[in-house]
Amino acid sequence: MNRPITVVLALFVALVFGSMTVNACTNYLVTKGASVDGSTMITYAADAHTLYGELYYFPARDHAPGTMVEIYEWDTGKFLGRIPQVSHTYAVVGLMNEHQVAIGETTWGGRSELRDSTAVIDYGSLMFLALQRARTAREAIDVMTSLVAEHGYYSSGESFSISDADEVWFMDLIGKVPGNSGAVWVVRKIPDGYISAHANQARIRQFPLNDKKNCLYAPDVIEFAREMGYYKGPDNEFSFADAYAPLDYGALRFCEARVYAMFNRVAPSLGLSMDYVKGVTGAEPYPLWIKPDKKLSVHEVMELMRDHFEGTDFDMTKDIGAGPFTCPYRWRPLTWSVDEKKYVNERAASTQQTGFSFVTQSRSWLPDPVGGVFWFGVDDTYSTVYNPMYCGISRVPEPFAVGTADFHNFSWESAFWVFNWVANYAYSRYSDMIGDIQVVQRDLEGSFLSDQSRIDAVAVALYGQSPGLAVDYLTEYSCRVGNATVARWRKLGEDLVVKYMDGNMKDELGNVSHPGYPESWYRKIVEETGDHFQYNKIEGEE
Repeated sequence: MNRPITVVLALFVALVFGSMTVNACTNYLVTKGASVDGSTMITYAADAHTLYGELYYFPARDHAPGTMVEIYEWDTGKFLGRIPQVSHTYAVVGLMNEHQVAIGETTWGGRSELRDSTAVIDYGSLMFLALQRARTAREAIDVMTSLVAEHGYYSSGESFSISDADEVWFMDLIGKVPGNSGAVWVVRKIPDGYISAHANQARIRQFPLNDKKNCLYAPDVIEFAREMGYYKGPDNEFSFADAYAPLDYGALRFCEARVYAMFNRVAPSLGLSMDYVKGVTGAEPYPLWIKPDKKLSVHEVMELMRDHFEGTDFDMTKDIGAGPFTCPYRWRPLTWSVDEKKYVNERAASTQQTGFSFVTQSRSWLPDPVGGVFWFGVDDTYSTVYNPMYCGISRVPEPFAVGTADFHNFSWESAFWVFNWVANYAYSRYSDMIGDIQVVQRDLEGSFLSDQSRIDAVAVALYGQSPGLAVDYLTEYSCRVGNATVARWRKLGEDLVVKYMDGNMKDELGNVSHPGYPESWYRKIVEETGDHFQYNKIEGEE
């Protein structure tokens, strides 16, 4: 009797995740003691050039004995197999469930031979199955590690952020060779008052071997490394990252640099050096976690996702690639060659190919449907708007919903396409248009944040009468603000086209001016071309 549900879920996974490659993402982790209001927070930017950004929703369900779950690979939609379903699954909004448990990931690959093509569980299924089956972060960890132990791990190396309303955990995990099912992994609890980050590179090095309260690991994580020839030293000196994901220059410059950017912004007092991400021999790796100079608000965490290395040696607004209007984006590929020498573009947290991103907020002092907020945005984090989607809602706004549009067909009804339309137009005259964008962005996000305490209070009062009343209220609110955001963003795009048409600029009275290029850019042209463009008066000209 449950087969139709299983089939619908399988088709949903195949349609949503087919042709997706989320292999260049960014996660930031914030504990209760490091946040202004006592929230735990994790962030995730799902960055892939072929990813259509939408807001997933799985309702809670009961399942009959014998029900099976069909597993499809998140990246490709490939069918991997079937596993037994549990008797009850929890509702999931995006990557946060109804109990305020949230999960994010970044892919780091690791040793290429550690990929089990016979396994059933990929990293995407691992996250969604854990969210559907766990009431706490620790339960999610148990679900994840049990699933890969029983059914094998299909994907390459991953880091996961796992949080609930009280705890935040960091996991590094990689599979084994075919025929040796399971995975090796280490998971560490971030100490309260600290923050962490990962960005496509394994980061857990040495770890305590006898602290089950704060550190868990696969029983054979060290022995398997010895068997494979990755490590020969004593147990207490074993480094997971060094054994299973040896660093190269790309891992430093493209991945660890994003960790540096976050750490540098929240704790400038540490004076962290960029030598490590520049590949300087002997430079010290960054710690797994640090204590921020001050506690972080939800808005400040959103702003951390909007980073282009401003104020550092990698500042993407400063080099010639930014063009005359200081656009902090570089079209791919990340590496390029001239005269047989290899060069790089920087890879910042904020990047043009983001499909969707989020900031989660889990609050232990509130009922679960009210306490969990999934702040969700589509496209480029610098020009997105984070919309409050409460974790207890029973549906999502139509412009963000699965099936509204897709990656290959533009639609004005789709949040993803409306935000991409605005961002891509802004790239042409970025330094001017981004100011107009930020006015609307800050107005919307500011109103959401300022209204939050009022929305929470109403929802808590309704929850006291009936949890269903609170769910209905929060669902209506989340859908209303999501719909309004997309409508406002479309109007913003129309205004930008009118204001900046043909390289001109209109003021508030409609007067047209011709601002030209910045003087610094004209100087670069002269330096490059000499007197080629010089205006030379002819005889008799005044």
